[in-house]
Amino acid sequence: MAKDKKSFLLYCDQQGVFNQLPDEIAGKLIKHIFAYVNDENPICGDLLLSIAFEPIKLQLKRDLVKYDQYIDKQKVNGLKGGRPTKPKETQITQPFFNKPKKADNDNDNVNDSDKDIKSNNGVKRFLPPSKDECIDFFNTNKQSKMAGAEFFHYWESMDWKRKGGAKIQKWKSAAQQWMAKIEPSKLDNTPNKPKIATL
Repeated sequence: MAKDKKSFLLYCDQQGVFNQLPDEIAGKLIKHIFAYVNDENPICGDLLLSIAFEPIKLQLKRDLVKYDQYIDKQKVNGLKGGRPTKPKETQITQPFFNKPKKADNDNDNVNDSDKDIKSNNGVKRFLPPSKDECIDFFNTNKQSKMAGAEFFHYWESMDWKRKGGAKIQKWKSAAQQWMAKIEPSKLDNTPNKPKIATL
């Protein structure tokens, strides 16, 4: 047994060994186990007792190895200073918001999430879409890829500004206006350029 170890385990499934032994041998077995764990080095003269004790002895040794590993691990942790204390969170350390955030109530006729971002002063700033985003949007609205590419190139050349100089805020709304002005007869992949009314 390990030094300063005051207990050991007997397992419930070992009861089968005791039940099959005559009472006299079972009593000798339990005495033999106690002598073994108290380092008395008992000598077993009975073959039946020796056979019954062998699996119990092996389990006691496995448990002792686990115990020694646990003690070593605890020593290492103790040298590190033990378990760190849990930081106490107070009202001061928690983030505090003066005003709750308000939901965006943008009720446009287009359900889109244009690339608007808020700058530091709360003003929305428009980020133009990529050519692929325009083509995908036109495709989802049953328009040709060419129409999406033309829309992108037109507004890219205009720096995403209308004729009066106002910057486009919702590119998907502008794209829907663009689609509404395309002649229906020239929608699907025709080699001729569709007639488009300027905005």
